[in-house]
Amino acid sequence: MAKALEDQVLTQMEDRRPIASDLQLEPTGRRVRTLFAGRTVADSRSVMLLIEKQRLAVYYFPIKDVQQDLLVPTSYKSAHAGKGEASFFSVKVGDRMAEKAAWRYLNPERPELNDYVAFYWDKMDAWFEEDDEVFVHPRDPYHRVDVLNSSRQVKIVVGGEVVAETHRPRLLFETGLPVRYYIPKLDVRLDLLTATNTSTRCPYKGKAEYWSVNVNGKEFKDIVWGYPAPIPECPKIENLLCFYDEKVDAVYVDGELQPRPVSPWS
Repeated sequence: MAKALEDQVLTQMEDRRPIASDLQLEPTGRRVRTLFAGRTVADSRSVMLLIEKQRLAVYYFPIKDVQQDLLVPTSYKSAHAGKGEASFFSVKVGDRMAEKAAWRYLNPERPELNDYVAFYWDKMDAWFEEDDEVFVHPRDPYHRVDVLNSSRQVKIVVGGEVVAETHRPRLLFETGLPVRYYIPKLDVRLDLLTATNTSTRCPYKGKAEYWSVNVNGKEFKDIVWGYPAPIPECPKIENLLCFYDEKVDAVYVDGELQPRPVSPWS
């Protein structure tokens, strides 16, 4: 089974947050809710965001704002450096059960964690910040996404063919990740692209659709994506196309071959 996002060490996030220690707890000021099987399991205006080096931020709910009758204690425990031993709970609503979906530190090393509960994001059905649904993981206040218009020449080569070339890309700069080049569809060989059923969500950009590139009888699956309707905070990439630099033959910017980035998609 794949490790949950909350448990993964993300080395590309190293030293990019201005936090004073390896972890800190910050108030968000937002009302946060999580739902499972049609029930609101937690609903709080006093949520804390745990920010930890090389990990995704995690919401911690005051225990008083959690429906404790929906939590079923388990025998599972795990130790976490700087936090203590976590005791895990399943979430049960009617006939549905999310195994080991929540945890709390009964005797935390950090007293600020006392009387707080956290949930694995993917084990819940839905999450809301105020009245907007949020996907994948909480938004990190130290994570930026900036999209800039550019006149750089960008050329993408896949399978020995030039699949895209433009002098009007939009460059997306995202904290801890490679620069992404978003290209107008008119500057892409759309005849080489085939839409797939793949879709992903990003808490900072929205829902992405994917295309495969087919060149000389070879398929390069899901190496192109775009956001047909990005969230309002990120409108400048709407209906543009982006290629995984990690998976194409080459990316040239102003005629210069770009180094292949190392990222979670390498």
